[in-house]
Amino acid sequence: MNSPKAVLPKIDQAPMTLRDIVQDRMRTAIIEGHFAPGERLVERPLCDQLGVSRTVIRETIRYLEAEGLVEILPNRGPIVARMDWGQARQIYQIRRQLEGAAVAACAVAHGPAFPAKLMGSFAALQATMDDAEWIGVMRATTRFYEDIFTEAGHSIAWDIVQRLNGRISRLRVLTLSAKDRPRPGMSHMTAIRDAILSGDAAAAQQAVEDHLDDAAAIAKTFLSSEEKPDA
Repeated sequence: MNSPKAVLPKIDQAPMTLRDIVQDRMRTAIIEGHFAPGERLVERPLCDQLGVSRTVIRETIRYLEAEGLVEILPNRGPIVARMDWGQARQIYQIRRQLEGAAVAACAVAHGPAFPAKLMGSFAALQATMDDAEWIGVMRATTRFYEDIFTEAGHSIAWDIVQRLNGRISRLRVLTLSAKDRPRPGMSHMTAIRDAILSGDAAAAQQAVEDHLDDAAAIAKTFLSSEEKPDA
C-alpha cells in the first residue's frame, strides 16, 4: 500500500535576497538617524562596511530614492533626503484621509476572527516600546496598521501608505522621541484599537485624527526650528 505523500510546509515569507538585506539595513540606518539628513552616501565606504559590490549599493540608493529617503544632487551625488514641514504636513494630511477611512471601515466590517488578530499585533507593538532601537517599534506599528487596512479591504490605500512608509517612519522616530508629548503615543493606539473593537466608526476615525494632530504638532515644532532661510 502506498503511503500518502507528506504535505510540503507553506513558505510564509520568501527568503531575503542580498539586495533586500542591504536595502533593509540602509533604510533602517536612515530612519534611526545613523545617516543624518543631508549627509552624503559615498559608495566605497558603504561597500566596505556592508561587504557588497558597488552595483548593489547603486541599486539600493536608487530604490531608497524612490521611497523618498535619498536625493541625488547634481555634482554631489546621493545624500540622505532632508524633510521640511511642508513635506511632513502633506504626509500627515494623506495619513489622515487614508487611516481615518480604514479604521472607520474596519470598525463596522471586521470579521469574528479579527479582534484576536488585532490584539496580537497591538501586544507586539506594546512589547517594543522599551526597545533601545526604534526599528522594532516601526515594524510593529506597520503590522498593526496593515492588519487594519487589510481587514477593511483598503488594499490600494495600503499600497500608497507603503510607498510613504520610509518617510512616515522617519517622522514617527522624531515624534516618539519627543519628551514633551502632550499624550503618550500608546494611549492613542489604545484608543484606535478600542474604538475598532467596539464597532464605533466615528470614534475610531476621531482617535486617528487626535493621534495625527498631536504627532503633526510635534513634527511642525521640530522641523520648523530646523529650517533656515537661504543665505
